[in-house]
Amino acid sequence: MQAETVALTREKETLLITLWAKAGESLLPDSLLKDRFAAEAATRIDYDFARLKVNRDLMVGLAMRAHALDGWTRDFLGRHPEALVLHLGCGLDSRVFRIDPPAGVDWYDIDYPDVIALRQKLYPARDGYHLIGSSVTEPGWIAGLPRDRPTMIVAEGLLLYLPEEEVPLLLERLVQRSPSAEIVFDAYSPFGLRLIAMQPSIKATGAALHWSLDDPCELERQVPGLELVTEMTAYDPDGYDPAQIARMSWPARFTMQFFSLIPPLARIGLLLRYRF
Repeated sequence: MQAETVALTREKETLLITLWAKAGESLLPDSLLKDRFAAEAATRIDYDFARLKVNRDLMVGLAMRAHALDGWTRDFLGRHPEALVLHLGCGLDSRVFRIDPPAGVDWYDIDYPDVIALRQKLYPARDGYHLIGSSVTEPGWIAGLPRDRPTMIVAEGLLLYLPEEEVPLLLERLVQRSPSAEIVFDAYSPFGLRLIAMQPSIKATGAALHWSLDDPCELERQVPGLELVTEMTAYDPDGYDPAQIARMSWPARFTMQFFSLIPPLARIGLLLRYRF
C-alpha cells in the first residue's frame, strides 16, 4: 500500500505529534489507549516523525489526556445513546474508532479540508460518521447540524492554537445552536502556554500558541449559558491512575509531584468539562 505524503506546516503539523504519540503509546505492552487505528495510520504516512522528538513521557501524557476526554465522552453517550458528537479540530485522531459509539449516535469530525482529505485516505467509513472540511472558527459549518439532539463536543489540543478572541465566539455559537450539550477540552495558563511553546515537538513545527485560561470561571462570564462541571489539573497525581504515572520517567514523575504542591503550577494545565 502506497504511503500518503503530507505537506502540513505550523499548527496543522502538530496533529502529527498527537498521532505519533498515540500510535507509539498503543504499541507499548502496557498501553492505556490500545489505539490500533492510530498505530496503523502512522505507518501509512510518508513523514519523518523523528524530527518531532516525541519521547515516552509525551506519549504517556497525551494518552492519559485522551483517555480522560474519552471517558467523559463515553459517560455522555451512556446517558444519551442517540446523541450528536462534534469532534472539533479532529486532526488524525481516531477517537470515533476508540470509543465505537452506539448505532444511534451521529458523529462529526471537523477540521481543515486538507486534513479531512487525509483522514479519508487513512481511516475507513462507518455508519453515522460524518466529515466536515472547515476551519472550526468559520460559522457556516454549524448551521447545517441538527439542533434537537443532546450534543457532546470534544476539542482536544485545539483551543490553544486559536486567536484569543475566537475562542469565546466559537463557544457562543455552540451554546446558541444546542439547548442541551457538554463540551470538554484542555486549557493552559499563560505560563503553561509558554512551557508548551518550549517543547521540542512544538518548536519543530513552528506552531504559534495564542489562547490561555487562568480561571475556568472566566469562560462562564464570557459565554452566558456555560456552566463548569468538572476540572482536572494536569499536575495532580491524585487525579490519575498511579499505574499510568508510574510509566513515566523519574524526572517527569518528580515534576508532577513538585508542581502539584504549588497551586499556580498545579493549575498550568487543565482538563475541563462544561455543560449548557
